[in-house]
Amino acid sequence: MANHKSAIKRARQNKKRYARNKAYRTRLKNILKKTRMIIDTETDQEKIKQQLVEAERIIRKIATKGVIHDNKASRLISRLYDRLRKKAS
Repeated sequence: MANHKSAIKRARQNKKRYARNKAYRTRLKNILKKTRMIIDTETDQEKIKQQLVEAERIIRKIATKGVIHDNKASRLISRLYDRLRKKAS
């Protein structure tokens, strides 16, 4: 356990940030799972496009918060669009 005042504050901040980042990571996993499922099962292209735009918005927002790296965000988005292209062909 932390002994110094600054170390106690740092531990408190870390706990808050951990909880916030965990919520963002859970949201990320859920949106990826939902988007992949819609791409694989849905036939309506408009609904798929709408879901991809929503997923991209959320992924970029999570990257902006610093929860994931910008390159990882780009990679995830790219893989979603690749999945759609492979399904279309």
